[in-house]
Amino acid sequence: MAKKKQQDDWKDRLNVVYSTNPDFNYETQSEYEEETLAPEQQNLKVLIDRKQRKGKAVTLVEGFVGTDNDLKELAKAIKTKCGVGGSSKDGEIIIQGEFKQKVAEILSGMGYKVKQVGG
Repeated sequence: MAKKKQQDDWKDRLNVVYSTNPDFNYETQSEYEEETLAPEQQNLKVLIDRKQRKGKAVTLVEGFVGTDNDLKELAKAIKTKCGVGGSSKDGEIIIQGEFKQKVAEILSGMGYKVKQVGG
């Protein structure tokens, strides 16, 4: 098992192939994940989008700042209350169908600052 760990370590090294310095420490990519802001501090935008979706409408929730797990939990709560499918990634929640008003009401009820964008 130790050999497996050593083999995985070399993949994390950045910008150095070999060093003759015995005290050299390799830089590794640090994984920084943002803390989730409180709902009162979040400024979310709710809008309808049809671009690149073959004319089918989806409701987008943009502007979420926080961890992926918290984003997925919020998306799951919205999808459950709307009774539809969707997904979440890159700080954005996609809900299938036109539910702009309902999603805005759900988020407002959870304590988020919500702005509806578009007609």
